[in-house]
Amino acid sequence: MIIQLIEEISTTQKEHIVHKVESLGYQLSEVTTQKGHYLIAVGKKDFDIRSVGRLDGVKDIHWVSDGYKLVSKKWKVGKTAIDLGDGIQIGDGSLAMMAGPCSIESEAQIKSTIQHLLENNIRIMRGGVYKPRSSPYAFRGLGIDGLKMWYELAKANGLKIITEVMQVSQIDAMLPYVDVFQVGARNMQNFNLLDALGAVDKPVMIKRAMSGTIDELLQCAEYVFSGGNEKIILCERGIRTYEKAYRNTFDLNAIPILKEKTHLPVVADPSHGIGLRDYVEDMALASIMAGADGVIYETHQTPEKAFSDGQQTLNFEESANLINKMKLTSNLRASF
Repeated sequence: MIIQLIEEISTTQKEHIVHKVESLGYQLSEVTTQKGHYLIAVGKKDFDIRSVGRLDGVKDIHWVSDGYKLVSKKWKVGKTAIDLGDGIQIGDGSLAMMAGPCSIESEAQIKSTIQHLLENNIRIMRGGVYKPRSSPYAFRGLGIDGLKMWYELAKANGLKIITEVMQVSQIDAMLPYVDVFQVGARNMQNFNLLDALGAVDKPVMIKRAMSGTIDELLQCAEYVFSGGNEKIILCERGIRTYEKAYRNTFDLNAIPILKEKTHLPVVADPSHGIGLRDYVEDMALASIMAGADGVIYETHQTPEKAFSDGQQTLNFEESANLINKMKLTSNLRASF
């Protein structure tokens, strides 16, 4: 159960509400976010929720049986839109497009990517400065110095950036230079990291783990929301199955299911989803038709020379073609 409290609730009003709900055998957790003040009640006893809903200080009350409550669509029917500023939003009904290299490699690479994105009216750039790699000997990113350089170049050109944070200790140093924090698939259930990002007033995109279920992804989003941060984006990026013909099994089914279960924006990552450059376009367009609020994919001027994930990265010509097709597909979807 979710109890929404009025903005200027008094201590006496809140204590009365808490006493009433606890007397019904429910355990309470208090959540305060950028947008609201909530009491999350967990229990099994049935009762008439109007007995709580009419108490002074209660704005609204919602019966939500799911383990994840605040991210559930059962209480918030309208969609959540993430505002990045400067007219850039994710989940506002338009298709958000995010593109860039797997790894940030150099100043020259950043500049060439920014030019490509500007030429194609893309205003969110993705890239990694901390890279979780399977091999400890592979390139693992330029770190905070690379992030600062990238941020200044992106900001000067009106772009927002999304990049991965891998551990709690990195958050404070990264905070001034990040527009969206990305939680990678390997960290989806890093609950210490999720708790810490709940205390940050910056959007967070959570990628589904390689073996993560849809409900587990939503529970992870609940960690961030319950920590105080409502600015959450979910990302389907493929799961690990027994199939070896491609990198991951891109779960297109997850997109409409997530859209049914949650009010949060849902983004698709076809680059990691299939892991093969020749099929990224097909999966990107399919994800739009499945209802994705945005697409995030990898592009590099010369993918063959990319420090990481070149096999799934589009060159700039392929990227420009994909952008045009995504716009057409988004318009087609909107006409249904």
